[in-house]
Amino acid sequence: QVQLVESGGGLVQAGGSLSLSCTASGRTFREAVVGWFRQAPGKEREFVAGISRGGETYYGDSVKGRFTISRDNAKNTVSLQMNSLKPEDTAVYYCARSPRTAFFAPREYVSAQKSYDAWGQGTQVTVSS
Repeated sequence: QVQLVESGGGLVQAGGSLSLSCTASGRTFREAVVGWFRQAPGKEREFVAGISRGGETYYGDSVKGRFTISRDNAKNTVSLQMNSLKPEDTAVYYCARSPRTAFFAPREYVSAQKSYDAWGQGTQVTVSS
């Protein structure tokens, strides 16, 4: 069973940057849709960003233009670069892997939590004002 490990969370001031990484073992991770989600206290988990096997990227409306998702298949890693952070970005961030290995994946699939069958333990991101 694939295991996902997130790293890179922490405390940052508003306007600052953080980079999160998600690493997993196995060939299926390199070929899979991978997504980032977040959950703030008292709120539902929401879609942040996702990337297909073919490299298509999708973003949640609240992070578009500030966050960038990328993948390094040689390192079996998917990263989330977060710039211009705001206090409302404070949340636990989770990476997730979908079993879908098709080259392309539509936004509706990438942004849906039910598309994913493996989740990391989460990493805390706190943005102070």
